[in-house]
Amino acid sequence: MKKAGIALTGIALVAAVLYAVRAPLGTALMGGMLERNIASSLLDTLPDGLSVILCGAGGPLPDPVRSGPCVAVIAGDNLVLVDAGTGGARNLGPMRLPVGQVDAVFLTHFHSDHIDGLGELATLRWASAAHTRPLPVHGPEGVAEVVAGFNQSYARDAVYRQAHHGDSVAPLSGHGMEAIAYPPPPPGEATVVYERDDLLVQMIRVEHDPVEPAVAYLFSYKGRTALISGDTVKSANLQHFAEGVDLLVHEGLSPHLVQQMNRAAVRAGNDIVARITADIPDYHTTPVEAAQIARDARVGHLLFYHVVPPTPLPGLKTAWLAGVDEVFAEHTLGRNGTGFSMPADSTDITPID
Repeated sequence: MKKAGIALTGIALVAAVLYAVRAPLGTALMGGMLERNIASSLLDTLPDGLSVILCGAGGPLPDPVRSGPCVAVIAGDNLVLVDAGTGGARNLGPMRLPVGQVDAVFLTHFHSDHIDGLGELATLRWASAAHTRPLPVHGPEGVAEVVAGFNQSYARDAVYRQAHHGDSVAPLSGHGMEAIAYPPPPPGEATVVYERDDLLVQMIRVEHDPVEPAVAYLFSYKGRTALISGDTVKSANLQHFAEGVDLLVHEGLSPHLVQQMNRAAVRAGNDIVARITADIPDYHTTPVEAAQIARDARVGHLLFYHVVPPTPLPGLKTAWLAGVDEVFAEHTLGRNGTGFSMPADSTDITPID
């Protein structure tokens, strides 16, 4: 008993000392962590090939583990994003993806949850790497109007930052974005929208009526491929271009879980939420439909993103994926940070830790 008492006293003294020095200790630990994070880049550790990481795996609804739609694609020295939803730009740092090295953005369509992080992304990229040219934003016709609106909204902010930091950090020539627009190709055709260092990006048409235009993007690099759907109903055109791709990143909406939301809204007397939840299933793809596309197109792996609704409660992930296993077993329900690496000239599809 005496030895036990001495041990407890020792533990209490150590705890008291740690509590007393918690502020300087925390500050020192913070400095070390920040130094490692600033000096470390995931780009330096990935094999040469095509890698895809979800910087935002959710849709328009708040989700603690899924920000607005944002997909990072790494191909050799290229780092590009598909869409820029809320939180996506801020997620890049913790994922060890340097926002200052983003080369371009590709927009699938102009729903707010896919574009509302553009201003933040462009600003963080500009001011963290002293860019002298604006961020290129590729998209279907209409992208120029979107980019012009963001540039106008952030114009005064750019002046303030340049005045404070000077050209060594924030040269005015590099703030904002420049739009690069393409007419969406007809079904059965693909438009090349980007070529650089063995990376080829093609735009294809999808169906998200009444949203028009709406497109997907097919990425090819050294024998590896990934197709990112954007928002769409089950699309025969997308399935055609998904034939044999290594990774299909496809949106998904669970109709039976959205129906539960609708019933709750009706019971609560909230007519607006009831109307929204009744409307949205008709312009999205169900998880089972996405699995059917993956199976019929013989893709290597299916990664779900734009996950609607969120799945915060026990059992909801299983409910969201109900029926998928029976159709296509090689799938992953994405969350922020979920990613896969596909080394060049191989068939490997490896999760990124």
